[in-house]
Amino acid sequence: MLRIAIGSDHAGFGLKNLIISHLKSVDFKDVGAYSEESCDYPDYAVAVGCAVINGEADLGILICATGIGASVAANKLKGIRAALCFNEYMAEKSRQHNNANVLILGAKMIGDDLALSIVGKWLAASFEGGRHQVRIDKISAIEDSQCQ
Repeated sequence: MLRIAIGSDHAGFGLKNLIISHLKSVDFKDVGAYSEESCDYPDYAVAVGCAVINGEADLGILICATGIGASVAANKLKGIRAALCFNEYMAEKSRQHNNANVLILGAKMIGDDLALSIVGKWLAASFEGGRHQVRIDKISAIEDSQCQ
């Protein structure tokens, strides 16, 4: 069974719970938030990203209001390729071409039906490798260099 670490800040709390309730064939590791009380998205970006990096989850889903902050924070983690997606095409290509291992959603940017459709497309897609692997290797080299 596919294992997904899922997290959100307060703005994404409702969408996170909707996704969990709709995907019955997935084993979710819910890393929070657990209410709509104000909290900070970087905390959940680290929790989701570390679950993926440490092998506790195969993939991650992270949700905040716009998705921008969560995307910036998650992509600071070495080995995370987080993709902020606003439609099904972006979701599919993020997996096929970029081997995205964390999907980022903006809860205030897309409706619930579209969000569920994006998640479905993202989960159904797989990395194509080939010429795209060359690019992923270059991204990994950037992570290793840290501009030295």
